[in-house]
Amino acid sequence: MSSPSSFQPGLHRLAVLLAAYVVLLITAGGLVKSLEAGLSVPDWPLSYGMLNPPRWWQIETVRAEHGHRLIAGIALLLTLGLTAWIARREPRAWVRRLAYGAMAVVLAQAALGGITVLFFLPTAISVAHAGLAQLFLALIVTLAVVTSRFWLATPRASDGGPGRAVTGLATLSAAGIYLQILLGAVMRHTGAGLAIPDFPLAFGGIIPEHWNFAIAVHFSHRLGALLAATMIFWTFGRVLRVAVEEKALFRPAAAMTVLVLIQGTLGGLVVWTEKAVLVNTLHVGTGALLFATSVTLMLASRRLRWLSEGQQEQVPAPTVESLEPERSPA
Repeated sequence: MSSPSSFQPGLHRLAVLLAAYVVLLITAGGLVKSLEAGLSVPDWPLSYGMLNPPRWWQIETVRAEHGHRLIAGIALLLTLGLTAWIARREPRAWVRRLAYGAMAVVLAQAALGGITVLFFLPTAISVAHAGLAQLFLALIVTLAVVTSRFWLATPRASDGGPGRAVTGLATLSAAGIYLQILLGAVMRHTGAGLAIPDFPLAFGGIIPEHWNFAIAVHFSHRLGALLAATMIFWTFGRVLRVAVEEKALFRPAAAMTVLVLIQGTLGGLVVWTEKAVLVNTLHVGTGALLFATSVTLMLASRRLRWLSEGQQEQVPAPTVESLEPERSPA
């Protein structure tokens, strides 16, 4: 069993900062695609043979692509710092393994980004790049949650916990959102964003009267959005029913409900504005924020359930002594 872990505010704040920064990074990637700027800088890892080409910010497409690379570089450094801190100060072996995994994923993500440019934006690599970015976000969100005061708090008396229904629904919601994001990535990278030109109807009806690959992908994304929204509303309703006073569950569940409404509105606006750059980019960023919130809810519900079932040994609670500040040796 791992040694007890005390709450380290600095470490937790860095993990939260990095999680927010990854949402920004994914949004910046969405801007690159919205502007079709993926090949505006044709080489990699350098940009026009330089680390930082002069006046790169003066051309919109170059600003988007090179800016995305700079943001990604800072994310890599932040991940390195977080991993080093966890490796040095975190006694839980499974948390250290999560950090090493996040470091490996961000390196793989950088490589995929380079391959995407060098091989002229192949669809499969571009979709994999988008999907891996979300998995990286999930890992960082997990590190933020498991280093939080909530996760490390002294276990309370068992009150039955949130139950299997909440944890199951939260897990299904997170999985559904991730699959929906993947479908959205396929739609964007195959140029199917306007394959169905009206919304909420499809060619004036409920179901398209004719089909091709682009229409099938686009319509699947709409159906996926409906299913994901249903799961989110169902999850929120369940939380209201059995755990409304548990802030660790109510807050992310309520946030998911608000975010999915915003995301649905943005999805409609993407069609109505014929993929306006700002709307399209915000749609990508909100999707990432929604996924991050769903992962937070899933982890919180599982933690409370473990505590209610007396499984504290999976994540040991800190002792009073471990919460005292460390003293330097004389």
